[in-house]
Amino acid sequence: MRVVLASGNRGKLREFTQLLAPLGVALVAQSELGIEPPEETGATFAANAILKARHASAISGLPAMADDSGLEVDALDGAPGVHSARYAGGHGDDAANIARLLADLRALNSVFSPETTRARFRCVIALLRAADDPAPQLVHGAWEGYIVAAPRGHGGFGYDPVFVDLASGSTAAELPAGIKNARSHRGQALRALLATGLK
Repeated sequence: MRVVLASGNRGKLREFTQLLAPLGVALVAQSELGIEPPEETGATFAANAILKARHASAISGLPAMADDSGLEVDALDGAPGVHSARYAGGHGDDAANIARLLADLRALNSVFSPETTRARFRCVIALLRAADDPAPQLVHGAWEGYIVAAPRGHGGFGYDPVFVDLASGSTAAELPAGIKNARSHRGQALRALLATGLK
């Protein structure tokens, strides 16, 4: 099954490819087909995922998969949320986004602990068989953790270096890829999608 992944994020493409490879799903990044991403105007992760998948499917003529995901921090009333990739202004500037996140949390509380910086990664994946698919498949995943005061680890992308997995005490950037995929919000959502009968 050839599916367009409606994302230009190399980290996401790598994770999706690893998780879907055993099922014979061939992912093609939209950038390989010359597809520019649409403006993400949705107010929710689900709305943005559907918007991105419809756009990629309409241009490519192929089934399309998109995820919209982000970090929700309780102390920041759920921010950065749907604005996670552009929290510091520019899209996809991981270092700037982390710096702003840590500054915002320090402005509230100088103590970083599992209680004061509780957070979760949330993911919604949309799969459309065609651009006009009236009933996109939507699945969800959430990964509970908390934010630490300084980055740790060199793996992953985005906020991974400051997000601690509750089960292991390691940041997402310190976890081996296999363990991260087993626990992550994206891994949970993909397994939920596969359980619906993706073929």
